[in-house]
Amino acid sequence: MVIDYLPLARDKGEEIVRLWNKELGKEFPLRKELFYQNSLEDENVLLEGSWIALEKEKLVGFIISKIWKEDLECVKNKKDTGYIQVILVDSDYRNKGIGSELLRKAEEALKANGVKTVVLGQDPWHYFPGIPSEYIDTVEWFKKKGYVEFGEEYDLYCRLNGEGQVTLPVFPEVEFKILDKWQKNSFLEFLNRCFPGRWEYEAIKYFEKGGEGREFVVAEKKGKIIGFCRINDSKSPFIAQNVYWAPLFEEELGGIGPLGIDPEERGKGYGLAIVQAGMYFLNQRGIRNIVIDWTNLVDFYGKLGCKVWKKYVKCKKQF
Repeated sequence: MVIDYLPLARDKGEEIVRLWNKELGKEFPLRKELFYQNSLEDENVLLEGSWIALEKEKLVGFIISKIWKEDLECVKNKKDTGYIQVILVDSDYRNKGIGSELLRKAEEALKANGVKTVVLGQDPWHYFPGIPSEYIDTVEWFKKKGYVEFGEEYDLYCRLNGEGQVTLPVFPEVEFKILDKWQKNSFLEFLNRCFPGRWEYEAIKYFEKGGEGREFVVAEKKGKIIGFCRINDSKSPFIAQNVYWAPLFEEELGGIGPLGIDPEERGKGYGLAIVQAGMYFLNQRGIRNIVIDWTNLVDFYGKLGCKVWKKYVKCKKQF
């Protein structure tokens, strides 16, 4: 058996999606639009570290790696971190060294680009915050390659029953509302001050891709933004992370998170309240199924009826 390794190419997109769904589709059904959005169109993809494996023109494996290429202030301290977004080998072709070769080629490219730490998942425009915990063999395989575990993350699920179940929280001094389009600059300033980094980055990209505010619930105190909660649905300007796996549901899926409260305003119940507000607005849109992705705050969200749905093992490797 001769395996050819070629650089990731856009014209292989549909074959990659077919292979993904053959192997992972029951748990993580991948839409073509999502793959193009998160992998082929993300400028942070490291092309020299992203490869496909072919046997007689048949796609039998692929790997996609990323580094932060964007020159944004909010991600400048992440330049020495690289990511394996996904690595997958057709189950009919495993234990033949294909995955090892794909990983070797990706790691070589990441090293050459100054990467000191490689993280599995968690990339910009990621699919997973770690290895899905049901793939135990994958976790063990990476450990043999020098990767170490550093915790767990969860996706949570909540089912709303309909009108009246969730009310808009009432605080005499705070208003919970959908962000107005004209508040974009003050909202980004709030994120830069209180949550610089990935959440700020994701909000910048949201507005770049045509977002106008309907995906953000904000808490306002005396006219000033003191908190936020992201909410997503099928009408959002792109497929957001907490609705990636919407095809698993017969009805529409809504997403909640991330969220945060100004450090100076914490300890007053606003955090849980803004999640409740997010649920309220999604409920008003007729959405009953809600997922909160990439969190370890299981008890916090549990207060609003959210349960663990998926679990991920975080892994990384130092060069």
